[in-house]
Amino acid sequence: MKKLEYYTFFKPYDVLSQFTQDVPGQKTLSDFDLPIAKDVYPVGRLDRDSEGLLLLSNDKTLQSKLAAPIAKVWKSYWVQVDGAINHGAIHKLKQGVTIRTKKKEYYTLPAKVEIMERPEGLFDRNPPVRFRKTIPTSWIKISIQEGKNRQIRKMCSAVGFPVLRLIRVSLAKLKVETFKPAHLSKVDYENIF
Repeated sequence: MKKLEYYTFFKPYDVLSQFTQDVPGQKTLSDFDLPIAKDVYPVGRLDRDSEGLLLLSNDKTLQSKLAAPIAKVWKSYWVQVDGAINHGAIHKLKQGVTIRTKKKEYYTLPAKVEIMERPEGLFDRNPPVRFRKTIPTSWIKISIQEGKNRQIRKMCSAVGFPVLRLIRVSLAKLKVETFKPAHLSKVDYENIF
């Protein structure tokens, strides 16, 4: 019986959460010298332009355990949005909003949302987030129990605050240990759920 392995990886910006390269020159997880077995793959994913916690494992049952609607696994994100977000937008995000996914309208489940300061110790993104003198940016923490394609981005756009930067900071019981891009840590299964 093979040994099951579990890792957290801080996925940098502009990297696909896969090991294969679909487009020449596009960065993937294979661009990092990760000391993991060949049968270890991402569980779930983060978009190329998102950063943060990515779970890697060779446990083929883990994806369904995390993604099953009955599991109700929380995922939390720090989100920098364009503009000074207001309490009205926060209220809408908490209640759920209508987004488009797979060419259909979808009403999101209620989310946990709060306004926050820029996270302490967070590195500047490379390339940097665009800066405009006349339009401020703000930060929120948002936690959801579902994972539609680009859901956080679509939710924030639906309330008038496009996402500039998106960082997943927790998944189930796992939390980002460090803000060092490409940081890999081995974890025990018991620490996931």
